[in-house]
Amino acid sequence: MTNVVTKESLFDLQSITNPILAPNEKSALFIRTQINEKENNYNAHLFHIALESGEITQWTYGNERVSSPAWSPNGKQVAFLAKRGDKQQLYILNSRGGEAEEVTTLPNGVNSFLWSPCGDKIWITTSVKNGLAITDEEEKEDKKFPKAYVVDKMKYKADSIGLLPQERAAQIAVLDIASKEVTAFTDEPYSHSLQGISHDGKTLVMAVNRVDNTDDVFRTPLYLVDVETKVETSLIDEDGYYGDAAFSFDDRYIAFGGADQTFKNATHGHVYIYDTQTNATQKLTEMFDAPVGDYAVGDTQQAASAPTVMWTENNDLYFQVSTEGDVRLYYATLEGALYPASPENEHVYGYAIFKNGNRVLMTVSNPIFPGELVDFDITTGERKQLTNFNAVFLENTTLSTPEAIVYTAQDGLTVHGWIMKPANYVAGETYPLIVEVHGGPHTLYANTFFHEMQLLAAQGYGVLYVNPRGSHGYSQSFVDAVRGDYGGGDYQDIMDGVDYVLANYDWIDESRLGLTGGSYGGFMTNWAVGHTNRFKAAVTQRSISNWISFNGVSDIGYYFTEWQMLADMNNVEKLWHHSPLKYAANVETPLLILHSERDFRCPIEQAEQFYITLKRMGKEVGFVRFPESDHNLSRTGIPSLRVERLAQIAGWFDKYL
Repeated sequence: MTNVVTKESLFDLQSITNPILAPNEKSALFIRTQINEKENNYNAHLFHIALESGEITQWTYGNERVSSPAWSPNGKQVAFLAKRGDKQQLYILNSRGGEAEEVTTLPNGVNSFLWSPCGDKIWITTSVKNGLAITDEEEKEDKKFPKAYVVDKMKYKADSIGLLPQERAAQIAVLDIASKEVTAFTDEPYSHSLQGISHDGKTLVMAVNRVDNTDDVFRTPLYLVDVETKVETSLIDEDGYYGDAAFSFDDRYIAFGGADQTFKNATHGHVYIYDTQTNATQKLTEMFDAPVGDYAVGDTQQAASAPTVMWTENNDLYFQVSTEGDVRLYYATLEGALYPASPENEHVYGYAIFKNGNRVLMTVSNPIFPGELVDFDITTGERKQLTNFNAVFLENTTLSTPEAIVYTAQDGLTVHGWIMKPANYVAGETYPLIVEVHGGPHTLYANTFFHEMQLLAAQGYGVLYVNPRGSHGYSQSFVDAVRGDYGGGDYQDIMDGVDYVLANYDWIDESRLGLTGGSYGGFMTNWAVGHTNRFKAAVTQRSISNWISFNGVSDIGYYFTEWQMLADMNNVEKLWHHSPLKYAANVETPLLILHSERDFRCPIEQAEQFYITLKRMGKEVGFVRFPESDHNLSRTGIPSLRVERLAQIAGWFDKYL
């Protein structure tokens, strides 16, 4: 008799991410992250695997999280970031064993780094207060005598950070490994970031936006910088977000990812190629109507990151694409050929390509597989699973397998989604159904493991989750269709999905429907209960209820509102029309409101307004506040509060469904 998924299954799940091939391609690194229940935090440790023997060795230990591992050019050392004191610093570990050595002690730590191909230096970025040298100590604030925070920009706070440090800029510096001496490379009062380095070590790719007022300018221009002379050559300088550059093996071409501002944050990501011989830039994926990158939402993988693009020695390329519920690896040539390289029905959330391009290490998940490291032969389709950290959980747990669905919305648009039966489903019985709505809205539900979905299925609920218009993974017109129309076609897509499954799955009890979602999904939950009484219970999380106040209180409100509503404070009528708070009097559904107290993305005042209004009107409403938590509570939040959040959701649905 196997178990079912519980709230506490979070402590059993292990996240396997960030595969990095050694220069000789005989071994690799990866990171395993798991919850430390005793310390109520997360531990992320570095592991090594010998690819021929399959032997796995843990290389770091302790109550800490390491990130960004990178081999030295000769493969004899590994550098990584870790916070073992007040600040995140750079460490180097000998690949033959021993303790990792802290090689930086910078006042504000290290943000990122790149090995120099010579192996004797490491390029780093660190934050510096204007007028201070990189190694100068900054004055620490005396908590007994706090200072006022003078606001002079619209972008002065950020979720998960709080108030942004003032008069600071990220600067590039170079670390001499032998002497540990750090020498500044940039010193302008603008933030710089490392985006790539040539194989000969002579050229950096740097991002810097030299605009004094960046509140309304969303751009990350890229420059090629000669390491010796500091002479710059513009790589791309237009509105949009660009970065993560990779040089071809012969250093002729530079590939990088980016998205322009045509559709604001709904714009598809693309791969760009710069030719150093012709100084020409082409958008390699311009004719491909799907977004480059991983836009999948989930709650299992921790700090997963993948290269935007990787080259083969034959000047071909690989990158991720989010497409119709999958995140797949794609292959491309400089001539424009483009093919999927990994199978359907899974989520490739990390990868490392072998130089010949025929083989890849991937970290892969699917709806009933939390994720492991696999060795995949692209030419034959053969794969070998290299890690089994989640094997015990899978062997001892009954999971519900989602069934993919496709239906036609009222206006003819095709919508994709999934339906899950309860884990202990018995034919002939009927069950309540909970509808989940993802955040974003420009993300997607994918063929990946989702603990929350499995938990609801384990507790006797069917689960419906769909990708309404506005979701990524489909055409540019599909993802853009939600802008200016929140609560319109997107709401109808979700309700059409409910009608579709009710018509096709007779085990669903139409009188027991629930609804939940977070962020944009919280907005949609608030909107839905003000426009229908079909749901008998709902849980709204980190939501938006009032676009008028959101415009001024969110860390992104002043531009996100304009991007998504296509309206600003000069058109409060439209903002109010799309605000769920306007329709509070219509709410008949018992609603539980969950919100983090340190959420700067969708500040808690959004929840407070909705709760007080509904409570004053005599509606059935509950409100739960989560201390010390930000917008990412459900994914990366304090573990005990993640468990409490799940308990609150389940308890509310148990009470009313």
